[in-house]
Amino acid sequence: MGGRGQRRRVNCWWVSGILLLCFVERIVAQLKYSVPEEVQVGSPVGNVAKDLGLDTSTLTDRRFRIVSVPNHALFQLNQNNGVLYVGKIMDREELCDGTKVCLINLKIVVESPLEIHYVGVEITDVNDHSPTFPENEQRLEIAEHTPPGTRFQIHAARDPDVGTQSVRLYKLNPNDFFDTEVRDSEEDKIPFLVLKKPLDREKKAEHRLVLTALDGGSPSKSGSLNLTITVLDANDNRPVFSKDTYSVSLDENALIGTLVIQLNATDLDEGLNSEIEYSFGKTQKKKVHDTFELDSVTGEIRVKGKVDFEDTEIYRLDLQASDKGHLPWTAESRVVIKIKDVNDNEPDIEVTSLLNVIPEDSKPGTVISLISVTDIDSGVNGKVICKISNNVPFDLMPSIEENMYSLVAKGRLDRETVSHYDITITATDCGVPPLSSAKTLRVQVSDVNDNRPVFSQNPVELYLVENNAPGASIYSVTAVDNDLNENAAITYRIIRGDRLQGDMTSFLNVNSLNGEISALKSFDFETLKTLQFHVVASDSGTPSLSSNVTVNMFILDQNDNAPVILYPLSSNGSAEGVEEIPRNVNAGHLVTKVRAYDADIGYNGWLLFSLQEVTDHSLFGLDRYTGQIRTLRSFTETDEAEHKLIILVKDNGNVSLSATATVIVKLVEPKEAFAASDVKSSAKADEDNNVTFYLMITLGSVSALFLISIIVLIAMQCSKSTDYTSKYLQETNYDGTLCHSIQYRSGDKRYML
Repeated sequence: MGGRGQRRRVNCWWVSGILLLCFVERIVAQLKYSVPEEVQVGSPVGNVAKDLGLDTSTLTDRRFRIVSVPNHALFQLNQNNGVLYVGKIMDREELCDGTKVCLINLKIVVESPLEIHYVGVEITDVNDHSPTFPENEQRLEIAEHTPPGTRFQIHAARDPDVGTQSVRLYKLNPNDFFDTEVRDSEEDKIPFLVLKKPLDREKKAEHRLVLTALDGGSPSKSGSLNLTITVLDANDNRPVFSKDTYSVSLDENALIGTLVIQLNATDLDEGLNSEIEYSFGKTQKKKVHDTFELDSVTGEIRVKGKVDFEDTEIYRLDLQASDKGHLPWTAESRVVIKIKDVNDNEPDIEVTSLLNVIPEDSKPGTVISLISVTDIDSGVNGKVICKISNNVPFDLMPSIEENMYSLVAKGRLDRETVSHYDITITATDCGVPPLSSAKTLRVQVSDVNDNRPVFSQNPVELYLVENNAPGASIYSVTAVDNDLNENAAITYRIIRGDRLQGDMTSFLNVNSLNGEISALKSFDFETLKTLQFHVVASDSGTPSLSSNVTVNMFILDQNDNAPVILYPLSSNGSAEGVEEIPRNVNAGHLVTKVRAYDADIGYNGWLLFSLQEVTDHSLFGLDRYTGQIRTLRSFTETDEAEHKLIILVKDNGNVSLSATATVIVKLVEPKEAFAASDVKSSAKADEDNNVTFYLMITLGSVSALFLISIIVLIAMQCSKSTDYTSKYLQETNYDGTLCHSIQYRSGDKRYML
């Protein structure tokens, strides 16, 4: 009953503790101690009360204790002084096998008020274990003549201690044939037995060795493994390749299945020990396996995948020849396959354009583009020759760096002749057969104002009929400029052809845009017969260029002047006159001569005379060209004494103009006529003499002018002069029937009007 009551009180205390944990007021920071494993029971770990700052006199009343946790029995608390001490002997390897840090966490509780403290105790390792092997002895069978350097894995020793207390090294008892190597892993160190020199069973069939494992403790502890090596007498000849290194050449792009080389290895043994099996080395790269295949029986190496020199120039194949003995021997060899370049890549042309548009006035040497040529083939297959298309004013200039060129202008550019160039650059390698590629570069030639406007005709002969309508268009000049845009935008203006002439702008006007010439006034042939001026065509470039055309304008006569009667002419200005002749004159007697003048020229000034009205047509006759009036017969007594003649004078224009003159012929008796004739003959003689004199002067003047004109024309022809200055022709009717004439000169032709 007493025990049951005590258990009931303990349970109550646990329930109270749990309830108190639910209302814990504060959690105190954790303490950490360390203690070596295997220490005696009662060994102090640390003064928890002191380190926590608790009053040792109240520890009992406050029920200072360790709450039940796993491994809580390992430690005890002294409620009198607050010291934590070892409760039982601890084995770290048992508590924390395989961990680097062995930490025991304790929960310490005090009440009134309730406090929970966490204390960690690290169990430190003590070198209390020796390395041990899984077996006491390990047996190995090694064939004689196993090559030195061959490794054999040995059982690894284990040491439950950690850190430096675990296995640190292996030692082999001294001998002539074997040594040890150790491979570190994450968990342990793995020993290997390494053959130092060939075994010979005939000399020693078995070798006994001792392998010792040592830990890092102080003092160090160890464990041993007995090794028994049995030397087998078997396949004691290794295969031998005919060459240590094979070297072979292979064309790139070789077809799949092409034989590269056939290996040859021999083995002096017999049976299975002499049968050879070929294989790639274990460290061979995947690319070799993808490109070549090896027949394990025949040793033939054939092409399996694509062979590309530009990808790989040389392959190094590590090969093995193994016999089929129980413990097979292996021989190694290397095959070096040199890939021969085949001209299978065209040159590649890369163009870096600096100028897509080049002015036509660019100087030779102007760089347009940079050309880079590459050919990934090798040797002569990768040597490239570049050339440019013919008949272009450009050239390729090589740079210091190989296969780099500059495309430069080498000649004069003229946009008006060629506005753009399609330059073909061809790159050809030196392979057999050669491969080439081409690239076309378009270069635009931009316009420069280097062309003057050009007239289609120069000089221009312009014929204008007088009495033209003012303001009407009389001619159009056209100039063409081969440049573009503003450089070809033409404006027109008129300048004087002769400084002696007045300002042309008062006579003529030109449309500045289309070159249409219009007359600002009506021209009169009788006042102005010729006119010379220049039309200037200027483009809108900078600076502006211009040219001019000489226009020789000839005014053509129109029949706009009526004949003017010079004789007979009365005192009051009318064309009337009285002629007295003897009645006894014979037929053909000159009665008088009608004189007339027409200011027009040519047919318009050629006058014809006719009798419009006469009293008796049988008496008088009129010469139609000279205007002379003569008697047709002798007069009779019955003829009237006075006769009236009306003479019509008209020109030969298309629409002829005319004038009339009236002549009164009076018949007088011979005596009266004689007296009158003396007076009249004297006056007549004077008049005829005057007319003859004036006629001679006029003819002389005309002859002189004609000679001067001939001389001037010859001089002008010799000097290629184009000066056709207008001349004012002064002409006189010599006898009233002489027509005017004017000559127009156009080139080498003359026109008589």
